[in-house]
Amino acid sequence: MDEVLANYIYEMDLGDIQEHKGMSVFPLYTKGDDSDYITLKEALDADLIKITEIDEMGSVPELKVINKANVPVLLLDGEELAGAKQNRVLNTTILLKQNSETVIPVSCTEQGRWSYTSLKFSDSGNVASYRVRRYKSASVNKSLKTEGKYRSDQRMVWNAIDDVSREARVMSNTRAMRDVYESRDESLQDYHHAFPLSDGQKGILVMVNGEVMGLDVLSSSIAYSVLHPKLLKSYSLEAILQEEKNDKADEEDQFNGLDQAKKFLDDARLSMEEKHKSIGFGCDHRLEGPNLVGSALTHKEKVIHVAFFRTMDSQNEKMSSYQTRRGFRI
Repeated sequence: MDEVLANYIYEMDLGDIQEHKGMSVFPLYTKGDDSDYITLKEALDADLIKITEIDEMGSVPELKVINKANVPVLLLDGEELAGAKQNRVLNTTILLKQNSETVIPVSCTEQGRWSYTSLKFSDSGNVASYRVRRYKSASVNKSLKTEGKYRSDQRMVWNAIDDVSREARVMSNTRAMRDVYESRDESLQDYHHAFPLSDGQKGILVMVNGEVMGLDVLSSSIAYSVLHPKLLKSYSLEAILQEEKNDKADEEDQFNGLDQAKKFLDDARLSMEEKHKSIGFGCDHRLEGPNLVGSALTHKEKVIHVAFFRTMDSQNEKMSSYQTRRGFRI
């Protein structure tokens, strides 16, 4: 693994555990604080960024972004964009260059719509659900390894959304991930209040029912404070669905929470790495380790964002199969 990235993970500090029902969160802290960029939400709120289909016809795996800001804008892996011909999520974390026009790689999260509801995209307020991000991350890693492209397995992403929708008992006209979030809004608010942001916090490591799900860490506490609600929702939805299935964590799992969190970080440092040129500034690192998959963005010898997810246990979990999807542009 890249030395800068390995040291960054090694020096990561775990805060005091926060718990609510079957979910536990460790706030994460790192040295330094890079605030030389703004988030997607901040840029959209200030009308400094415009995101549209690449042309009038559109193309599912690509969008066009015009950054009018005089500073870089951070687009986070999994952030959902709503509007235009169908909702999409980012396939990777991108640090957009200031005053630039960029074509970005995305995945569809609303397979039942291919018609304009608006000319440009807005912030949906969501990051793709934990399960969707995990499958998407693994498929993008594979695409980069075999084709050198930041492309997801779109069918796998749709399957993951259908799987989550089925568990949530949500029937959406457009099979939209956003509808699943809206169906659990009250419960998600409870989780939001249970895991408040701490001073200087830059990330979270999440456990559900005694098992580490994953982590997200940013270089800027200011940027993380903006993204905290989105990232928390991504993991909380999984916890809510498991709670509704009455899954239980045993006492040993709960007692060993800190040990498991530390082991996850140790395993992350053992990841095998492939480095690629990012779509924007910096380098995109693709990471695979023992029972985990992840990615990171570095720029000027600084780590901007890291995400790791526990990989699927094929013996205990199998994504449902679904009938063939409608033929949209891919």
